[in-house]
Amino acid sequence: MRRRASTIGLAALVAATLLVGPALGERKQHGEVIASLDGGVSPRRLPRDRPAPVTVRLEGGLRTADGSQLPRVTSVELGLPPQGILNTRGLPTCTVRRLRNRKSPAALATCRPALVGHGRLEAEVALPGQAPFSVDARLLVFNGRLPGGRHAILLHAYAVRPPTVVVLPLVSRRRGGRFPTALVGRVPRALGPWPRIAHFEMTIGRSYNYGGRRRSFLSASCPIPPRFTAGFLSFASATYTLVDGRSLAVEIVRSCRGR
Repeated sequence: MRRRASTIGLAALVAATLLVGPALGERKQHGEVIASLDGGVSPRRLPRDRPAPVTVRLEGGLRTADGSQLPRVTSVELGLPPQGILNTRGLPTCTVRRLRNRKSPAALATCRPALVGHGRLEAEVALPGQAPFSVDARLLVFNGRLPGGRHAILLHAYAVRPPTVVVLPLVSRRRGGRFPTALVGRVPRALGPWPRIAHFEMTIGRSYNYGGRRRSFLSASCPIPPRFTAGFLSFASATYTLVDGRSLAVEIVRSCRGR
């Protein structure tokens, strides 16, 4: 993006929604696989006609109805509505190269000025001839820049046992419909066939100073008619693509209050 500001929807950040959401989240089942998505925005009371700073929480994921092994995910796409603004003007950036093979403390030491969120990631690892085991990773979210200057959200996941570092860029794509922008993350082939992402949760939000002004990484409005005090808006969608080619899509709607 030439300008360092882009309207990509208030659910934008987050990233990466590969998880088993709580009971209140939306779910969609395809065969034995169940996809889920949940999330929210704070504060819920927002201006009707102008954006205001917000913090966004997203969760999502996969599980199986029969308790069988989780399928492998090759990509995740987050669909985003048009009511929010992601502003990166004047905000420092980080790169995949600077985060690769770094534990969380080292990643923060290198790219803390670009930090925009945090969370955690749980994966199931199934090695041949062994019982599956869980990997719990700390997640850091950075404002990023890819080779060639393209903007991205960088998800940095670090697990202690076994020591593992994964960096997943989420890049924006234009789409039609209720979610005109999507953040697309492709799971690296270098991870091999063993990790199966099971649970993810992320909180995104950041205020910073630039050009003598206080700015927000995420802003949103609640564009409801004046005669209403509250309304419901399409908040986000998630599409999980599995290694066998199947895609599971789930959407969530959330309320906001106008002021």
